[in-house]
Amino acid sequence: MNRIYSYVVQHDHGFAPNPFMGICTLANCKPKIRKFAEVGDLIIGTGSADVDASGHLVYWMRVSKIINYDEYWLSSRFGRKKPVMNGSMMQRYGDNIYYTGSDGTYQQIDSFHSEEDGSLSISNRERDTGSTSNVLIGEEFTYFGKAAPPIPQSLHFLVKSGPGHKCNFSNCEMAKVEDWLATLAERGYVGEPGRW
Repeated sequence: MNRIYSYVVQHDHGFAPNPFMGICTLANCKPKIRKFAEVGDLIIGTGSADVDASGHLVYWMRVSKIINYDEYWLSSRFGRKKPVMNGSMMQRYGDNIYYTGSDGTYQQIDSFHSEEDGSLSISNRERDTGSTSNVLIGEEFTYFGKAAPPIPQSLHFLVKSGPGHKCNFSNCEMAKVEDWLATLAERGYVGEPGRW
């Protein structure tokens, strides 16, 4: 049986998740979800109180594939997800930022997770890569961003408050979530990130 992982998208910039270029990716942050999620699982990101979106659905994606950082980096399919820091907002928040260097460590290119001057952020690299190199790919997704709809009161069991994530849902609860998502007609990138 597939699982649902629900968490609060604390920093909704379009970086984690990255919903651009027709595919949703979770390549940074949330290392526990990235480590344990499997193909077919649902990832649910709810809004933070900081942007007045608590209890709203920022995005959902169904994991269609799991690859590692080097596969992500080398794939021509995901080349456009490498950040261009002097490009458009979408380009600046590219999440394809790690590759294995000649010394065997993960190199980090200038990105949202770098230091202000573009140099390596050791703390972000450790959080992103320290326990997993998994990148979650979601071909079936809806990213609402600022257009995040409220989650029905009957599904408030889904909403996680604070850090971490929830994934211990009953089969009945998971079926209710699936039924609700099926009623949301829009797919793909719907609204811009909450912090834009």
